[in-house]
Amino acid sequence: MAQSHVVLLVVTLFFVLNQALAFKEHEFKKCKDTGFCRRNRGKTGPTFNVLPDTVQLTDLGMHTFGATLVNQAANKQLQLTIKAYTDGAVRIKVDEDESVGRYKISDILLPEVEQRLASWKIISKSAHDIWLQFGKAQLNVKYTPFSASLTVDGKPAIQLNSRNLFNFEHRREKDGAECDGCWEETFLQHQDSKPKGPEAISLDIFFPGADHVYGIPERATNFSLPATGEGEPYRLYNLDVFEYLDQSPFGLYGTIPVMLAHKAGLTTGVFWLNAAEMFVDVAHLSDGTSTQWIAESGIVDLFLFVGPTPGDVIKQYSALTGTTAMPQLFSIGYHQCRWNYRDEADAHAVDAGFDQHEIPYDVLWLDIEHTNGKRYLTWDSSVFPNPVAMQEDIASRGRKMVTIVDPHVKRDPSYYIFSEAEKAGHYVKNKGGGDFDGWCWPGSSSYLDVTSPAVRQWWAEQFDLSKYQGSTKHLYIWNDMNEPSVFNGPEITMHKDNLHYGNVEHRDVHNLYGLYYHMGTAEGLKLRGYRTYGEDGDRPFVLSRAFFSGTQQVGPIWTGDNAADWKHLAVSIPMLLTLGVTGLPFSGADVGGFFGNPDAELLTRWYQVGIYYPFFRGHAHLETQRREPWLFGEPTTTHIREAIRARYALLPYMYTLFRAANTSGLPVVRPLWFEFPHQKDIFSEEKQFLLGAGLMIAPVTTPGATTVEVKFPGGARWYDVMSGAEQHSSSVKVPVTMQTIPAFYRGGHIIPRRERPRRSTATMANDPFTLVIALDDKLHARGDLYVDDGRSFAFLRGQYVHRDFSFDGSKLVNSKHAAEAGVPEGVMDVSGLVIERVVFLGLKGKSLKAKLPDGTVIPLEAGPLNMRTVSTHASVLRKPNLPIGSDWTVEITK
Repeated sequence: MAQSHVVLLVVTLFFVLNQALAFKEHEFKKCKDTGFCRRNRGKTGPTFNVLPDTVQLTDLGMHTFGATLVNQAANKQLQLTIKAYTDGAVRIKVDEDESVGRYKISDILLPEVEQRLASWKIISKSAHDIWLQFGKAQLNVKYTPFSASLTVDGKPAIQLNSRNLFNFEHRREKDGAECDGCWEETFLQHQDSKPKGPEAISLDIFFPGADHVYGIPERATNFSLPATGEGEPYRLYNLDVFEYLDQSPFGLYGTIPVMLAHKAGLTTGVFWLNAAEMFVDVAHLSDGTSTQWIAESGIVDLFLFVGPTPGDVIKQYSALTGTTAMPQLFSIGYHQCRWNYRDEADAHAVDAGFDQHEIPYDVLWLDIEHTNGKRYLTWDSSVFPNPVAMQEDIASRGRKMVTIVDPHVKRDPSYYIFSEAEKAGHYVKNKGGGDFDGWCWPGSSSYLDVTSPAVRQWWAEQFDLSKYQGSTKHLYIWNDMNEPSVFNGPEITMHKDNLHYGNVEHRDVHNLYGLYYHMGTAEGLKLRGYRTYGEDGDRPFVLSRAFFSGTQQVGPIWTGDNAADWKHLAVSIPMLLTLGVTGLPFSGADVGGFFGNPDAELLTRWYQVGIYYPFFRGHAHLETQRREPWLFGEPTTTHIREAIRARYALLPYMYTLFRAANTSGLPVVRPLWFEFPHQKDIFSEEKQFLLGAGLMIAPVTTPGATTVEVKFPGGARWYDVMSGAEQHSSSVKVPVTMQTIPAFYRGGHIIPRRERPRRSTATMANDPFTLVIALDDKLHARGDLYVDDGRSFAFLRGQYVHRDFSFDGSKLVNSKHAAEAGVPEGVMDVSGLVIERVVFLGLKGKSLKAKLPDGTVIPLEAGPLNMRTVSTHASVLRKPNLPIGSDWTVEITK
């Protein structure tokens, strides 16, 4: 035992000291350190030609274009297929012969994707090229050299291989020919044996007329991606990066190989379904934006999204990889976390502190120190002797708990997780075929091979209440370090020549590993839910740090180990906007910064922004000072309390936005151009953002600010959230105090709210609603409200209510929302839920009255916009007690 404690101490001290020294750039590869990037970056590839006599449209529906590509210099052939989908995507695949066995991702796309094939119509065909069409999109495939150009409604949209940078390295045995980094590579004493030789792929993709491209997370940089020039390309390779740099092309914890291009009148996108390490260069040219994508292995499986609107592109991507899982209501409340709450007394004291200071919250988190020696799914009984009683006590106030579960498994034969998995052969193998042994928090560790469906199923079973001793139905999970993090591995991760299920090298699945671990964990909570609650189950909540395309179907992520720094506060906004437009809207940044000690001003401003993050959590490193929301004293406690309460008041609106994300994939937080796609001066805006379509936020991200410069997109009326006063300028310096940050309702939208302060989401369940009706120039507005039980899967069988509200200048109408395709009609009984206040902004006229459905007439009053402010800019209908679940009309008259 003494030796074990020494090992743990050495590992912990090594990593904590390493982190204290901040980001070590030299420990991570750049393009110059990577053979496949050096071989391809900016270099014209060999000529690949389409053999005209192999061109054909196969199957009866004219669904698949097929042809042979030939690399004459290497005397090698490739298979080219092109398909179109009714949702608005074009799929281009290039692969060697099936017998070569290059890795293909098999379980990210939805199973029904191939049932939505569209038919190609041949526009023209010659010995040199072919023109194909589906819908408003046309695709021109040129044969010599191979290239493809997409137009949408006559507008040039996407061009493939217009710069002749396409290259597809063919696997081959080592033949003595010189090849830079093809057969083996060494980085900081770590050797990569590369047994399959060179297999990199280079694509060049051009977006004509588009000055702005977005996407390819995760990194801390501008929302509109800057040109890479002679500097580093953007890297897509999931890594454990502590205290990362802002304004850096360096890749962080997750990867989504999706890029959007936007110009006035057209938004398009691309998605390369490939999980290997990747580099992307961006060049902004006079006639558009040029990009080069280089992947270490895999195949070309490229999707082109025809748009034409930003929302269309998101829906087209979501039709392939899935929409956002509907979260539990508690999970979009406030989460309180720290590495680490010391013991049960500390946990109870923090929980009580929120009640004492009348600050709502929903979830208390425990980091790695709660375990027995970093053995996950266990408890340190010396400090958490009664975990079930602790959870039940916190749950009695409508709250939940979360514990951390990381993918490294302590190599200890007495630890049941390790021994069962070892006996079953469930671990990742090293290149020699033995169980891989890497170092992480517990010391010597094995790593579950979660790329195997059988291993994921075994892992899911470990979350059963009978197996995870000390857990309850109130306990949810946090997956950290799942890039995977290996302290003694190359770049603090796993060796690329390790072996997975099916004898697949780690290099092929690296960016998928964290998603697979996330999937297995979430499936475990889903199984637990069905066994605990019956047929409607319990929606899983599992936070992950690593991610890939498809993570949105599983659960939320956060942006990792940020710092208590104003720059990190500012960069959190473009980071979350990027995640939203690449299909992963349930995300957030740690409020206050994980590393370092924020002062009262920074912490307050971070909470004031954080209340609009889709995922809202405060978290801190174990060496930082305690920073629960009340510890800075007054007036800071009041400012933070008011911010968090404002989040809870907005939850009906946010939950409705999550329903839209669940049914269509639309982001929760959005860039301004998403709603104003023709206004060129906001295409690169990243300081302001929208929550849904109806609320604009202009955060304070610099110290000592007394004003914030706010842009107001044209064609809309804007109303101050606190006062209701209308803004009439296109740009104005808005005065700020420490009490709030600028936020504005957008005219034409109806925002549902719940105004009564409560301790948690569970205690709000029967509260009445307020409707804020912000009118546009025509005195019209629309909005909706979605309500279900907030917890189970019963909504999938119609146990929900979804209502549309509209106002046309004189009538407020509540009607049933038309269910989206494939969604059952809502039939939930909500007879006890009512609207107790209706607040009109921009309503003209004096001495107005409201005639209720039963004939009662109530005068509208000049009054506060909400229950905590004084204002005369709003016209308020008080206590109409209108049922949310039935049709009605309220008439506004003089």
